[in-house]
Amino acid sequence: MLASVAVSMRQPRLKIEEGAAVAFYHCVSRVVDRNFVLGDLEKEHFVKLMRGYEAYCGVRVLTFCIMTNHFHILVEVPQRPPPELLPSDSDLVKLVKIAECSYGATTLERKLEQLRCDFRHEEAEVLREHFFATMWDVSYFMRVLKQRFSQWFNSGHARKGTLWEERFRSVLVEGGNALRTVAWYIDLNPIRAGIVSEPEAYRWCGYGEAVAGVSRARQGLELLMQSFFAEKKQPQQLRAAYRIQLYVAGEENPGDEQGEGGRRGFGREQIQAVEAAGGDLGLRKALGCKVRHFTEGIVLGSEAFVERHFKRRREEGSAFQRMCPREIRSLFGRGLFTCGTSS
Repeated sequence: MLASVAVSMRQPRLKIEEGAAVAFYHCVSRVVDRNFVLGDLEKEHFVKLMRGYEAYCGVRVLTFCIMTNHFHILVEVPQRPPPELLPSDSDLVKLVKIAECSYGATTLERKLEQLRCDFRHEEAEVLREHFFATMWDVSYFMRVLKQRFSQWFNSGHARKGTLWEERFRSVLVEGGNALRTVAWYIDLNPIRAGIVSEPEAYRWCGYGEAVAGVSRARQGLELLMQSFFAEKKQPQQLRAAYRIQLYVAGEENPGDEQGEGGRRGFGREQIQAVEAAGGDLGLRKALGCKVRHFTEGIVLGSEAFVERHFKRRREEGSAFQRMCPREIRSLFGRGLFTCGTSS
């Protein structure tokens, strides 16, 4: 009896130590029954939601990987800032808008303005605290991310019920070498699974996004590598060092004579080539990765062109109901659009 009770009890999550500025967590969650249901559109929308709640919750995703039946997120969670450094009314409204919270940014803005005009500042602070209580917390970040994605997924696939196996698993990770080791493990998931032969070829991981030029992804890798060097390095140098160490960590293991115990990875020649290049991806390859990240298997052209082609597709299936044109702003100037997802 006691054993069964012990198994059913949830282990409390380890939170930030008193006096520590930040805590790092490796979070993992799997689709119920390990079903392979996360396709390209699903992964794209998951990343969109993740980035929105990353901004809202005040956390930082250092790297991540969305696979077809599970995901990994390595996240930095800071302590709640002191009162004088909390977001202002206008900044809070912006965060709620980014995350598309159920309360609604417009409703929040009007309510705060009304309370301030009526000098009901205590009520305004109570309302603000309703939002602050959900920030700088790994449990809320993961819970709302999974819930929002489940709602979107179920509505688009005519299904009901839970999408994820139980609650998410999280491991409190020490900074420095331990943190980098977990990051490399996460970014190597598509390699170990045999999906791609190069980590930059997988769009739905932190390294793939960083190579494509996504600023938040680049900043995450740069933060991971800062403590790797005794002296300060430029962002480009930090990203190059991450690439080298990623390849070294991803060396293949052929296993024993029967091939047992082996794992997919990079051959020695691949690793040596990356080391010889100093971790530099090369301009031509970097541009190719950027183009592929935004356009692989998707319509590309003017906004009208993309909208015209997806208008018919929306009428054919629910998976396209939330598709909309998205501008590529950092590739070859303005004016090019591809498809994106909207809530």
